[in-house]
Amino acid sequence: MRVAVTGATGRLGRAVVTALEEAPFTGPFGPIAWSRAIFDLDAPETAAALLDRDRPEVVVHCAAWTDVDGCAREPELAMRRNGEATGILARTTAERGIDLVVVSTNEVFDGRRTDGVGYGPGDAPGPINPYGASKLAGEAAATAAFATTSAALGIARTAWLYGPPGNDFPAKILAAAERAAAAGEPLRLVSDEIGSPSYAHDVAEAIAELIGSAAVAGIHHLVNGGRASRADWARELLRQAGVEIPTEDVPASTWPRASIPPAWAVLEPTPLPGGEPLRPWQAALADYLPTLVRQRARAAAGR
Repeated sequence: MRVAVTGATGRLGRAVVTALEEAPFTGPFGPIAWSRAIFDLDAPETAAALLDRDRPEVVVHCAAWTDVDGCAREPELAMRRNGEATGILARTTAERGIDLVVVSTNEVFDGRRTDGVGYGPGDAPGPINPYGASKLAGEAAATAAFATTSAALGIARTAWLYGPPGNDFPAKILAAAERAAAAGEPLRLVSDEIGSPSYAHDVAEAIAELIGSAAVAGIHHLVNGGRASRADWARELLRQAGVEIPTEDVPASTWPRASIPPAWAVLEPTPLPGGEPLRPWQAALADYLPTLVRQRARAAAGR
């Protein structure tokens, strides 16, 4: 099976490429990696030529403008990159009978849920920031494009994604802990945002499972098991890393931002074809920690 991946050098894109390289159904040549240099969200009209050249049977659309604060400052650009570009890619794949997986986000929901239940695929979206609005527009454009084709459309939503190449939430927390320790201050952690920390490696494996099982169609919520506040997530990271520092819970409003994040960012995981859910977020974090430590050591050596 020929599978192309957009955004192949990004956090999730590179993980999807790796997962597909290890999947038996992609054959000896593996996946087709479309980096930004090959498929640019600012020039989505190139999709037709790429599809005709590489002739994939499935496209996994990982490319996105994920700078949520940047999206808030430039909402029109966010809509072009995450909404309109996704629509163009969807139309060109649908016209050719090619299956498509569109990666989306928990931020299509407003985060105001108070019943303690994660958002499911059947829950009505209602984004409260330009990033979420642009991603929802991409979902809608793709759904419209595939309404009259026999090809399959999958929408794979995830939340609080982390993993290589770094500069993610765990990396920022370890860096912040170093600064706080040097200043003799407690590490302040946001306690009023609750979500589903999700390891890019695990999400990528789930996407590969959907493709390999011919179960792409539909809306899938691909997140590690359990939920945590930002503060819970940070404290578990510090515990696993053996970093001892006093912490202080604070509200998200402590650090004003251009974008308003959903306070309840929890997605209810959807079943995978094999029947096994993604592992708990704590186990996934432990798997990532050695990679994170190596990245930080290399960065420190280069300073």
